Amino acid sequence: MNAPFKPALLLPTSGFAGLAAPHIVAVPTQPLESPHWLAWNASLAQTLGLPAEPTGEWLQVLSGKVAQTPWCSVYSGHQFGVWAGQLGDGRAHTLGQLSAQGVLQDIQLKGAGRTPFSRMGDGRAVWRSSIREYLCSEAMAGLGIPTTRALAVVGSALPVQRETLEQAAIVTRVAESFIRFGHFEHFAHHGHTDALRQLTDDVIARFYLQCADAPNPVLALLEAVIGRTATLMAQWQAVGFCHGVMNTDNMSILGLTLDYGPFGFMDAFDLNHVCNHSDREGRYAYGQQPRVGWWNCGALGSALLPLIGDEQALREALARYEPTFQEALDAAFRRKLGLMRPRADDAQLVGRLMRLLHQNRTDFTLFFRALSHLPREAGADDAVRNLVLDRAACDDWLGAWRARLEWEDSADGPRQSAMLRVNPKFVLRNYLAETAIRAAHEGHPEVLAQLQEVLATPFDEHPDNEAWAAAPPDWAETLAVSCSS
Repeated sequence: MNAPFKPALLLPTSGFAGLAAPHIVAVPTQPLESPHWLAWNASLAQTLGLPAEPTGEWLQVLSGKVAQTPWCSVYSGHQFGVWAGQLGDGRAHTLGQLSAQGVLQDIQLKGAGRTPFSRMGDGRAVWRSSIREYLCSEAMAGLGIPTTRALAVVGSALPVQRETLEQAAIVTRVAESFIRFGHFEHFAHHGHTDALRQLTDDVIARFYLQCADAPNPVLALLEAVIGRTATLMAQWQAVGFCHGVMNTDNMSILGLTLDYGPFGFMDAFDLNHVCNHSDREGRYAYGQQPRVGWWNCGALGSALLPLIGDEQALREALARYEPTFQEALDAAFRRKLGLMRPRADDAQLVGRLMRLLHQNRTDFTLFFRALSHLPREAGADDAVRNLVLDRAACDDWLGAWRARLEWEDSADGPRQSAMLRVNPKFVLRNYLAETAIRAAHEGHPEVLAQLQEVLATPFDEHPDNEAWAAAPPDWAETLAVSCSS
């Protein structure tokens, strides 16, 4: 297998919206030496027309030994609210496309070496970050939240310096597109109006065709992206997910969860929870994510303003973000609470619950899963009450919730089944990701595979893996994730 394997299924792309250098650059990969599989996503592979079992040929391709030259793109963006200037695909190479049930998906290697946009970086990823991204991509997909996907992780003994000396890996990412808000910001900031127009027209033609016939297609595009982003923020909030680095260069034009770095699913509920150890001022705290989503949409709108040509229309589009988010969040929490019919005081009921969970640092996932099992009649409440320190306050809220169920004559069986379909038993807690990482380093990547399978169906019971639904052990309190994670 000296010659690079060129899979017939892998379709070449025509560049990035037909753009050329300096916006798009063909960049050879730096393949990993002596690569080996850490993970292969059999179910995703099959939707892409690939074998369920990993092969040596695909190990070549996904470790960076490819016949065709991949490409990388330039973008810019705001990082922690500050203009960061030129960024770009510093360690991501797009190989081409595969068809998933008729929908073309970009195939991207993350960690395959330096590019012209690496700045001071080494272009590499490590086992730790690659396994975390692989698992969280698939966990979010299992939860039904829009996300990039992960096909595989390839490991190597190649040393890579981070806080400590680690080992190199490449994670294969899959998405219809990896276009970011930062691509549009880059072209607007540098006055590349023709490239901005070309990219915008391409995005409309490929992904937002319904906008093409609007009186102002670019404004219609912005409105659609605002809607997707607001809804995505509501979905994150409803499962207690914190992204950690909501920079504009990490925001997807398709409304996907993009770039898994210092993310975290909350254990103890805290509206001010910051999952990124590097975020010292808490810009991207859990409670701030909806506002940051709006801010980022504003940055995208500013980039598109030369094409929209109407500042008042832009402001009106941004004003629709908050009601779209609130409507999606309200609907999500009604489902989590098993409420089938909306009522004017639902926001008050949810608000009381959020304060109760916040004040008691109650485990977010365990609480809603336990609540899903409760009957309408009081009595068998210990599974919920034992999660809340202030039991009197808990009882008071449960009384209000049951009165709400009584009002709509809720039937236990259908309501409990519906709640169990939206309140997951399993999320990717940090200690679970760390367990999989340690197991991989100890020569047991099968733990990673088993965890991924459970996270793919997080609402099922999985009795053989009951321990993975538990609250974090004491040793997990020392875990911290940062931008290098």
